[in-house]
Amino acid sequence: MSRHSADLAVLGATVHTLDADRPRATAVALRGGTIVAVGDDAEVRAMCDARTRIVDGTGTVVTPGLTDGHIHPVTGMMMTQGVDLSGCRTPGQLRAALAEERRSGGGRARDGWLLGFGLDPNALGGSAPHRRLIDDVLDGAPALLTLFDGHAALASTRALELAGVTGPVGFPDSTAQVVCDPDGHPTGELREEPAKSLVERAVPEPDADELAAGLRTLMARMNATGLTGGHAMDLRDGGLPALRALEEQDAVTMRLRFAPWCQPGTGEEGLRELVALQGTGGRLWKVDGVKLFMDGTIDNGTAWLHEPDCHGESTRPFWLPPEKYARAVRALAGAGVPTATHAIGDAAVSYALDQLAPLGATPSGARHRIEHIETAPDELIRKFAASGVAASMQPSHAQYTLADHSDNWSTRLGDERADRAFRCGDLLRAGALLVLGSDWPIAHFDAREVLASARLRRPPHEPGRVPVRPEQALGAAEALHAMTVAPAQVAGEGDRAGRVRVGHRADLTVFAADPLTVPATELADIPVRMTVVDGRVVHEAG
Repeated sequence: MSRHSADLAVLGATVHTLDADRPRATAVALRGGTIVAVGDDAEVRAMCDARTRIVDGTGTVVTPGLTDGHIHPVTGMMMTQGVDLSGCRTPGQLRAALAEERRSGGGRARDGWLLGFGLDPNALGGSAPHRRLIDDVLDGAPALLTLFDGHAALASTRALELAGVTGPVGFPDSTAQVVCDPDGHPTGELREEPAKSLVERAVPEPDADELAAGLRTLMARMNATGLTGGHAMDLRDGGLPALRALEEQDAVTMRLRFAPWCQPGTGEEGLRELVALQGTGGRLWKVDGVKLFMDGTIDNGTAWLHEPDCHGESTRPFWLPPEKYARAVRALAGAGVPTATHAIGDAAVSYALDQLAPLGATPSGARHRIEHIETAPDELIRKFAASGVAASMQPSHAQYTLADHSDNWSTRLGDERADRAFRCGDLLRAGALLVLGSDWPIAHFDAREVLASARLRRPPHEPGRVPVRPEQALGAAEALHAMTVAPAQVAGEGDRAGRVRVGHRADLTVFAADPLTVPATELADIPVRMTVVDGRVVHEAG
């Protein structure tokens, strides 16, 4: 093959380039991981020779490769061990599911542990999480059930015993909590990562080979939904050895940009370690950022709101005092590290914006960003847009709230604040850089579902469900931009990624129908014909 000819070309397709200079084309050619031609069939065919693989794109639609702006591939692999409890709607269903898993032997990790994930607090019948809800159906097995948002867990009596958790635990740097009854006995509810980790470390974890195998399968499943990349908001223990093993096998099939966590209490040495970790990576993955938490979640009463929720909770930041967070982000930014801050409540978002806005972009062009932004008044929308900080949101999370405000999230907030739910549309129209993602495993990673949820404001496969704040819906082009161009821009890579443009990375998603014209109600089900990462076909239907 000539060194000037293409490795792969798609002809006869509809190509949405998202490039203002040439927004539409019918063909694209790739060579060595780079787009080398975009235009009509004749222009692109001129880049081909006998050894070029030519794909007949008739009836297909090509877009820039989709990127999930917020996923947890490593932590998610750990968190989704065991039984999926997301289908439980009542305490009885939860108990029945656990009893069945105990009988069948499913859902258990090593040494007889029973694990579960995806537990919706709305399934607890209005009660707070408590081990008495589950103990008697476990037959003495230790159990750890992670709630759907990943910020809380319910541990059984035996699990607490094995972990040595017998009473209150102090967390002087954060609002994490081992919830106890008036007599000082743990209820089993563990709020936030420092508390959860007390029990998690007693659970045997998969080794690096098992984790690598799981990640390989996970990436293949993600590729099949059109995903070519993801901004990974974690890098827990075991992640680096697993990624390096996959690198040796040439088995990394997504561009992954990792931001390891910086938890409250991280001192100067810990910050130096995080800075030193930047740039670690391989051909398609790298560490490029740090994730911090300004608060927890509304459902657990650990968000930071200007006014308390209906239980008198969600009144404090996760970092105590918050000035320690401010010092950490300034230190990281001063070292050129882009930061991503989890901030859900209005007070958390406002405080984070005040600290991040003066920092500007990093030397690489990457933006500092805020994740989630679940409830925000009008003045905060204007403040966000003027800050230059990127807004990273997850429209699929609307599945955890209801338009009539009868769910746990809404009743905690009250009607006025619940009416400010997930204001994607307002932030975008105000001028903020909006990035969309799934937050897998909190919501499904299927990129088509994320795009559809952004347009529908409800789960795409629940046609009878009333949309939540439908005026916040995005248009088809806006949603696609937020999963292609915007992730590249927030990473400081807008000059080489996110568009179908000559010289850009050869990352493409090929659909069987047009995501810009298909009805939003059908978008989640359109087939992905091909997914291309770095010029290599990593998924092909049939």
